[in-house]
Amino acid sequence: MKEIIKEFGRTAIVGVISFIADSAVLVLLKEIIFSGDGKVELFISTAAGFIVGLIVSYLLSISFVFKNSHDTAKKGVKSFAVFTIISISGLAVTEIFMHVGVNILKFHYAPIKLIAATFVLFWNYCGRKVFIFRR
Repeated sequence: MKEIIKEFGRTAIVGVISFIADSAVLVLLKEIIFSGDGKVELFISTAAGFIVGLIVSYLLSISFVFKNSHDTAKKGVKSFAVFTIISISGLAVTEIFMHVGVNILKFHYAPIKLIAATFVLFWNYCGRKVFIFRR
C-alpha cells in the first residue's frame, strides 16, 4: 500500500509536468498560432497539447514513476501503444469536458482543462498500473 501511495505521488508530479507541457502547447496554438475562437481550432489545439503531454508523460513514467518500468520499456512499441490507448481515452474525456465546458456552458477553457486533467490523472494512473506497469 505504501508503494502505491508513493507511485501515485510520483504520478501526480509527472501529471503536473505533463499538464504544463500539454497546456503550454494548447495556449500557444489557441492564443498565438490560431488566435481564433472556432471549435476546430480548440479541438486541434487540445489534441496537439495532448500529444506533447503524452510523450512527456511516457518518458517520465518509465524513468521516474514505476519501479519495474525498465522491463516494460524494453518492450518499446507495445508498451507505448498500450500507454497511448489508455491516454487516448483520457483525451476523449478531455475533449468532452472542453466541448461541454467551453462551447456549451461558455466557460473559459483554462479552468475546464484543469478540471478535466484532474479527472484524467486518476484514470491514467489506474489504467497504466493495471495494463502496463503491473508487477
